[in-house]
Amino acid sequence: MKRLNYKHLLYFHTVAAEGSVLAAAKRLNVTPQTISGQMRLLEDDLGNALFAKAGRGLELTDAGRVALDYTREMFRLGDELQEVMHQGATERPLEFRVGIVDALPKSIAHRLLVPALGLSGRMRIVCHEEQMPTLLGELAVHRLDLVLADSPIPSGMNIRCFNHLLGRSTLACFAAPALYRQYPGEFPECLRDAPLLLPTDTASGLRTELLSWLDRLSIPMQIAGEFDDSALLEAFGHEGHGFFFAPAVIRDEICRKYQVQCVGEVNDLVQEFYAISAERRISHNAVRLITDRAKDGFLTS
Repeated sequence: MKRLNYKHLLYFHTVAAEGSVLAAAKRLNVTPQTISGQMRLLEDDLGNALFAKAGRGLELTDAGRVALDYTREMFRLGDELQEVMHQGATERPLEFRVGIVDALPKSIAHRLLVPALGLSGRMRIVCHEEQMPTLLGELAVHRLDLVLADSPIPSGMNIRCFNHLLGRSTLACFAAPALYRQYPGEFPECLRDAPLLLPTDTASGLRTELLSWLDRLSIPMQIAGEFDDSALLEAFGHEGHGFFFAPAVIRDEICRKYQVQCVGEVNDLVQEFYAISAERRISHNAVRLITDRAKDGFLTS
């Protein structure tokens, strides 16, 4: 099999990043004709078209997206090689690749990952944040070692992964002090006709449970915002755009970080936290540390 020309791969990677041959040529300080010619040779070597025309620019084909995933990894490893050599290291650092569901509160994710940071030797944690289906796909093909989530694997997903319950917490409600003064009263009556910030229905099943709970209490409210990302939701809460909910186990951290106050707790609603692995019996040292620490109950409220 003919060896790939790595300069061709660099040209491809740059065109994909810049969106056009002309922009890539300017970045690499070569002529557009050089890049176009080398790209044709790469496509011939791979036996697939990597780009299709899209208006005045280019878009990746399906084969191009696969190739881009590989080139990203290759150039990342090249950067790592330079870093390791410059540091005078005698061994390659281990990687612990974690996917974090974007609805999972960042404080919870950090708490879960702390035990892995204590591993001896050189280890680098690489975190990717996405929605559950994408992360499970990456886990299934072993591009991730672990997925941290606020729910188990959705039923009906044809994927071989395993749930490991790490902890659970009741929910607490938070508001900026100025907003709370506008809606005084005992919780949960203070939520009546108040603005509410919620996760999207694709980000978390918690949204449905919260709305059902409010409906059972006959408390009308207005949905002022919906968010895939928990940190963005909390940032809007900090600015006083609405009441919001987060796990009670991180109540003090939420109040301190976002300068909000806890206005009440919902004992009827419980949020769970999971580690999802590609194997039933955990062998990765970092994953085992995380699940063992969870058994101590440090994430239960």
